[in-house]
Amino acid sequence: MNELDKMLLNRLQAGIELVPNPFQVLAEQLEIDESTVIERVKALKGDPIRQISAIFDTRTLGYKSSLVAAKIPEERLDEAAAMINDHPGVTHNYKRNHAFNLWFTIAVPPNSRIGLERTVELLGELAQVESIRLMPTLKLFKIGVQLDMTGKEDGTKAKAKPTYNEEDRQKADKVLTEFDIAVIRELQRDLPITSRPFAESAARLGIQEEELLEAGRKMIERKQMRRFSAVLNHRKAGFRFNGMGVWAVPEDQVDLIGQQMASFKAVSHCYLRPTYSDWPYNIFTMVHGRSLEECENILQAIEDETKVTNRITLYSTKEYKKTRLQYFTPEMDQWEEKRLKLNGSHI
Repeated sequence: MNELDKMLLNRLQAGIELVPNPFQVLAEQLEIDESTVIERVKALKGDPIRQISAIFDTRTLGYKSSLVAAKIPEERLDEAAAMINDHPGVTHNYKRNHAFNLWFTIAVPPNSRIGLERTVELLGELAQVESIRLMPTLKLFKIGVQLDMTGKEDGTKAKAKPTYNEEDRQKADKVLTEFDIAVIRELQRDLPITSRPFAESAARLGIQEEELLEAGRKMIERKQMRRFSAVLNHRKAGFRFNGMGVWAVPEDQVDLIGQQMASFKAVSHCYLRPTYSDWPYNIFTMVHGRSLEECENILQAIEDETKVTNRITLYSTKEYKKTRLQYFTPEMDQWEEKRLKLNGSHI
């Protein structure tokens, strides 16, 4: 991977413009020709670029979602993870170094007949977990992964204003038309690496290319779409470690401390979550690093700045699933229909 590739990856993560020729725009920014950009992006697809598509905000599209922690006997962990992964709303699933050793994210659509809480209970029953616990977002301080591929940034010092937070989520227009849903289904597809990559989607919808792009731009304005960008395979991009730093922050300081933690550019996710009698940690921060030491240095820098010392770090030791959530697809209905038939009135 050369310096051009690294600059391209940084720009693709930040977002590409919803215009007919987005790779031409990228080429102009980098002062090279479009054919070179297309050639390099094609070469980077799959390794390390996982996908280039719209990144929607789950909650503003009417979905209910949560982080979930489960406690499972070690000898059954792989089997249990596979059963949980079968749910199409499970997008991330990791083994982590804690008594609660399986952590996954799940979302269910607005028309779910089972609902989020009962779905998680069912998954717990299917996987035969010892314990399962919902940890929903109570407040979003920051969401948005952007890995520095150039290696020029110091993760312990680099700061950046969150590109999407609770204020954006609260402002979001949560009304969706049938046309909006059709656009969402198209823009969540992996983008073809061609000079006019949106033309195919517009044709499938039977509309003009500019009509599709304008609909996408309006979704960004309405805070329904966070950005249109590349998502990287972290491990193949060199970021082999991800640490979930969880902090016990005094209740009267959560807003201030949450914003401080979110200001670190190396923090990709920062949330306020509920506490339990055996779980005092209410602010969750996710950091990614090329080494465990890099992650620890970032978390230590956060600790030094905020003076919050009551924390633990949960590292992922195995990745069971990592994908983008597909919105308004039949797979979710099919999973629920199967469960309803099997469980009947017990749902």
